[in-house]
Amino acid sequence: MRTVRWWLVACSVIVAGVVARAGDTPKEATFDARHELEVAIPEGAQVVRIWFTQPQSDVASEVRRMKVESTAGAPKSAKDDQGNAYLYWEITKPAAGTFKATTTFEIARKEVCGNVDPAATRAYTPADLKGMEKYLGPTQYVVIDDKIKALAMEVVGDEKNPTAASRLIYDWILGDIEYWVKDPSKLKASTTGSTEHCLTTKTGNCTDFHSLYMSLSRAAGIPTRITYGSFFKGPLDGQDADQSYHCWLEYFAPNVGWIPLDVAVADIFVDGVTLTEENKPKINLTVANGYAGPDPKMVDYYFGNIDERRVVWSHGRDLTLDPKQSGGPINAMAKAYVEIDGKPFDGYKRKLTFKEIKKAP
Repeated sequence: MRTVRWWLVACSVIVAGVVARAGDTPKEATFDARHELEVAIPEGAQVVRIWFTQPQSDVASEVRRMKVESTAGAPKSAKDDQGNAYLYWEITKPAAGTFKATTTFEIARKEVCGNVDPAATRAYTPADLKGMEKYLGPTQYVVIDDKIKALAMEVVGDEKNPTAASRLIYDWILGDIEYWVKDPSKLKASTTGSTEHCLTTKTGNCTDFHSLYMSLSRAAGIPTRITYGSFFKGPLDGQDADQSYHCWLEYFAPNVGWIPLDVAVADIFVDGVTLTEENKPKINLTVANGYAGPDPKMVDYYFGNIDERRVVWSHGRDLTLDPKQSGGPINAMAKAYVEIDGKPFDGYKRKLTFKEIKKAP
């Protein structure tokens, strides 16, 4: 088990829903982005339904000048039961071929950080947790069973302060789980983002890490929620290469609000990573702006802080769309969801590319 040290790093705090920085202004960056989707429509398809993620504006993100082009005309607006907005196309009796959609947009993004001083919060009261049920229960792949409850008790013990307890969970995961890119020949991620996979194999990708974290956090009575987005990865600036997706979490602390963390990326900066020809390219593209070696301050940074090189696509898991999909709840929406004749269809490709136009100070 690795030892993880808690360093103190001054950063931003969120006050009344506005991003602010303790002693300084948050870092900012602006990007021109291009988001492309291709769906291979098979012969004989009768009804094709396509939900395509779009960049979400929030207190840290301002999306500007978004334009949409597609081979099937203008999309309709759609949402899901957790408030995420999508572009939606429904195509009846299409010809076999390729559906294409492209969105271009500019996004100004601010660094978001939370006050992780345990003295800033307190134990929950029943009033604090009213309406938080969906952030405390299981989902299809975020398991809360007797094994998880016992482990949460072992990790957290009698700690009732949500920030102190959350840090205990964060450090336990960093000490017990390895990000798969460190040894891709042996370590494997799940295809679903799974608590069970992460706990059993002691490895996984960002969704595996954060599934296990949510299971332990929710089992300990700490409301926790997930965000799906993408990095604007520094080494891929201006290149014709997909940025893939990434996810991160927030936990709720009374008197403070929702505090972000990213235990998956933090794991890359823990001591003990040996770079090889096989893992170096993957590790370099798992973090925001390239990898320069272990950094305990970055391990600490990602407990409470989220860097500015990101875009948000959606929040939550087990989603129900509107218009409602024919299949069951959608595990997560990091890219797109497609149905053909009432059945989920994975014959699509997504690509996100970007150019940074204003660098963070």
